[in-house]
Amino acid sequence: MIGKLEGEDIFRILFESAGEGLILSDERGTLLVMNPRIQEMFGYENDELIGKKVEVLIPESRRDQHIDQRNGYVAHPKKRPMGKGIDLSGRRKDGSVFPIEISLNYFYSGGEMVVMGLITDVTERKRIEKKFQQLNIDLEQRVDDRTQMLAGAIKELEYSNQSLEKAEEDLRRALETEKELSELKSRFVSTASHEFRTPLATILSSVSLIAKYNKPEDEEKRAKHIERIKSSVDNLRDILNDFLSLSRLEEGKVGTIRVQFDIIPFCEAIREEMQFHTKPGQEIRYEHRGVTEITQDNQLLKSVLVNLLSNAIKFSEEGKPICMKSDCIGEELRIRVIDHGIGMPVEDQKHLFERFFRAENAASIQGTGLGLNIVLKYVELMGGKISFQSELGKGSVFQITFPL
Repeated sequence: MIGKLEGEDIFRILFESAGEGLILSDERGTLLVMNPRIQEMFGYENDELIGKKVEVLIPESRRDQHIDQRNGYVAHPKKRPMGKGIDLSGRRKDGSVFPIEISLNYFYSGGEMVVMGLITDVTERKRIEKKFQQLNIDLEQRVDDRTQMLAGAIKELEYSNQSLEKAEEDLRRALETEKELSELKSRFVSTASHEFRTPLATILSSVSLIAKYNKPEDEEKRAKHIERIKSSVDNLRDILNDFLSLSRLEEGKVGTIRVQFDIIPFCEAIREEMQFHTKPGQEIRYEHRGVTEITQDNQLLKSVLVNLLSNAIKFSEEGKPICMKSDCIGEELRIRVIDHGIGMPVEDQKHLFERFFRAENAASIQGTGLGLNIVLKYVELMGGKISFQSELGKGSVFQITFPL
């Protein structure tokens, strides 16, 4: 049935039925087109917004600032994904204000720039986040109350100092575990919501534009948006894999199966596979020293190396080489992954293997903050150790070692 629809019909259906608000404006900020979701979100009817300035959707207190920001975007246009840590608000026709997120992109039509905005009403998400914040506050109060009760009980007890100290430490540890679990739940909800929303928004906008590019001369534009959709689907798959891997680890469902294999063809196969995921000009190089026959869990080891190489690709610029080196000398297998990427700030390095942690200079790069935590647990399951060295702006070296 869909095959019988014309390109314009597909574009109209996608544009009008989209769950997110979509607007198109010219470089002077004049609203050209918007879908029904925008009218519903901001309380306008029919084509009431067409021809108005985009600032009509902005709270009055921020309109002058928005005009400067809009002019700056037109002068230096670039794609801006959802989130980016910016708190934004929209203004309805009745004057009420509500929280929103905006993704920006641009294209040219008839020689003039057209700016596309994908707008999401995040009122409900903010409400949930506020609820989780209140739960955390309540939990902290519970910890304080229980700690005070413990202090009073300690004064009345007549046990030995050693027994008292142990009892106090056990209770404190239990309370901190309870607090940590609550914080992890809150961070999980926030991370999952944000990381899923970004690729889904990209897929939606690309599908809408593909329907518009229905002429033979638009083949290059269609191909570009198809690649964006493929990349976003890959991101969604990686996010799901991270969450599933963490769940299996927490439930104790991951074991080791050791087999004997040759390390050189094993690493070469991984290098060739990951080369397809590199940025333009990036080359993955591999070298080995020493004996080649090893005994280890090859599936877990592959997951570890794929994760480390993925990070090296993600956090390195185009044209920067990536090296993977292995050696089996003496009684130890050592594998290193070396990049020349953005590196990590010194103050962030102590938190690197924590769940959901993202370094300050990597906050805008796609990721869940779970990968290295999973790598650490896999390496420990295999009886190995992981270490790293990193310098901001110069790159990182991750090393895993296993006894032979």
